[in-house]
Amino acid sequence: MVQNWYYLFTKSTGLTIYAWVIFCFLPFYFVIRTSSSTEIIIGIALIALFFLTYRLAFVKKGWTVYVSIVIEMIISIGMTLYFGYVYFSLFLAFFIGNVQQKSGFITLYVVHLVTIVVSIILGFFTHEQIFLSQLPFIIISFIGVILLPFSMYNRNKREKLEKQLEDANKRISQLMVIEERERIARDLHDTLGQKLSLIGLKSDLAGKLIEKQPARAKKEVRDIQQTARTALKEVREMVSTMKSTKLKDEIIRVRQMIEAAEMTLKIEGKPNIDSIPLFVEHVLSMCLKEAVTNVVKHSKATFCEVQFMQSPSEIIINVMDNGIGIPETTDSFIGNGISGIKERLEFVNGSLEIDSSNGTAVTIKVPRV
Repeated sequence: MVQNWYYLFTKSTGLTIYAWVIFCFLPFYFVIRTSSSTEIIIGIALIALFFLTYRLAFVKKGWTVYVSIVIEMIISIGMTLYFGYVYFSLFLAFFIGNVQQKSGFITLYVVHLVTIVVSIILGFFTHEQIFLSQLPFIIISFIGVILLPFSMYNRNKREKLEKQLEDANKRISQLMVIEERERIARDLHDTLGQKLSLIGLKSDLAGKLIEKQPARAKKEVRDIQQTARTALKEVREMVSTMKSTKLKDEIIRVRQMIEAAEMTLKIEGKPNIDSIPLFVEHVLSMCLKEAVTNVVKHSKATFCEVQFMQSPSEIIINVMDNGIGIPETTDSFIGNGISGIKERLEFVNGSLEIDSSNGTAVTIKVPRV
């Protein structure tokens, strides 16, 4: 229901730790300055009971928390009316701000506000001189009673949401690792599995033919060598795609690709993007590569333009060409790598927009985190 007791003063509460220490010692001053020994004993007993109840309230749960708060409110009213000490109300305001249940928070806030107003008004009649001497501090305390609970409630709510977001990001990271492992497993199976099986079969065949048909055995060995070289090349390419790629490096490859296709390339904006995770930049680089590859392979265009745009909230990459556009058939749509771009963008909460009314315009958007 409330934060743990060890968060009592360690987190930011709107008041410094020194102010809280002062408020802890002030009640003893207000009690000791009285002339009666009986009053001093009663006052110290009330102070001890308040701090004990206050401390225990942070570790209690359910209805016992409300019982503790009621006891603290009664003690606070008694200290205000009998000794002229109003600052226990700030302790209560801080505690109420830590109540996470909305209905309980509002109820306690209203009750506390009403009781402190009534006790201060009555205190002016019973301890007029004392209250007038500390009027500025009473006003500051009353403002704290109004604002501190909402400040603490909103701060705790924000911290809770940040914790949930952190847990969600960790879960996403775990899912990304699992997805990447599965992708690597598929790539290894497709790249090496088939070729290693082929090498094994041809090796067995060459062993059987080496004495009976030496010429054919040599041909099989040459096939084995070529298959091994092809598998090695594919593994190297697969490993290179696993490395994180920066946009500025990807732009160099984009230029080379467009020039090889004898197309005109125009780049607007700067690919240097600050303050984004390396993984997000890698996703953007892979999406840019896929989009430009589609332009080269399928658009039949003579011109390609890449735009980089940044704002405080998102990063946008536009890839436009003057080609024939994307075919309307679903198979072609998926085959052109658009689905791969969408899958990558899903990992970073990005989005993809496509307009093929006049050539093709692919818009990649990724929010800044």
